[in-house]
Amino acid sequence: MMLKAGTFFFRYRNALFPLVFSLLYFERTWPVFHNEQAKMWETFFGIAVTLSGQTLRALTVGLVYIKRGGKNKQVYAEKLVQSGIFSHSRNPLYLGNLLILTGVGIVSNSWLFVAFGLPFFVFAYLSIIHAEENYLRNKFGQEFKDYCSRVNRIIPNLSGMGSTIRSMEFHWKRLIVKEYATPYAWIMGTTILIVRHQYHRWGYEGSKNSIIGAGIFLLFVTAAFFVVWYLKKHKILRPD
Repeated sequence: MMLKAGTFFFRYRNALFPLVFSLLYFERTWPVFHNEQAKMWETFFGIAVTLSGQTLRALTVGLVYIKRGGKNKQVYAEKLVQSGIFSHSRNPLYLGNLLILTGVGIVSNSWLFVAFGLPFFVFAYLSIIHAEENYLRNKFGQEFKDYCSRVNRIIPNLSGMGSTIRSMEFHWKRLIVKEYATPYAWIMGTTILIVRHQYHRWGYEGSKNSIIGAGIFLLFVTAAFFVVWYLKKHKILRPD
C-alpha cells in the first residue's frame, strides 16, 4: 500500500499538494484559538517553524545538490548522495517541506489543518520516502543498506553538523537558482493568512494599513521572484 501510495504522490504531488493546502484559505469556521494574544503567539511560532524548515532546505541544497522530481515523474537517482546534510538525515528536503507546511498551517489557526492537512502531508511524504527508498535499495543494494545503518531516515543526527557545514563549500548561486520558488510560495501564503486574520478581526477600515503594507511587501517579493526567474531562464544566473 505504501509503495503504491508513494508512487502516486510522487507523480502528482506538484498538482495535488497545493490543491490540498489551498483549502486552508477557504476555511475560517473552526479556529484553534479565539484569543487574540494566543493567535499572535501562534503566528510567531508558526513562522519560526517555517523558517527552520527553509533553513534545513537551504543547507541541504547549498551544500550538496540532489536531483529532485525524479525522471519522467518517476523515482530516479543517478547516484546515492551521502554527503552534506544527507550524512545526517536521509530525507532532509522532505523534512524541510513538512516543517514549512506545518509552520504555515500553524499560522492558519485552523482545526481543518490539524485534523486533515497535517495527517495528509505526513502520510504523503512517508509514502514517497517509502517508494524512493525501495528504489534506492533495489538499485544500490548493500551500499544503501550500509547508508541506512549509519543515517536516520528523517530526524537529523545533529552530532557533527557544524563540522559538516564548515568542511564543505556553500554554493549560493545554486541555492538561489534551485530554491527561489520555495520561499516565495510560503512567504506569499503566510502573508495572505496574516492579512486575512486582520481583515476578519477588524474589517477593511481597521486593517487597511496592514493590507496596504502587505500588498507593497508582496509586490516586492514577487518582483524579486521574477528577477531570479528571468536570470535563470536566460542563463545569466547559473548554479556554481
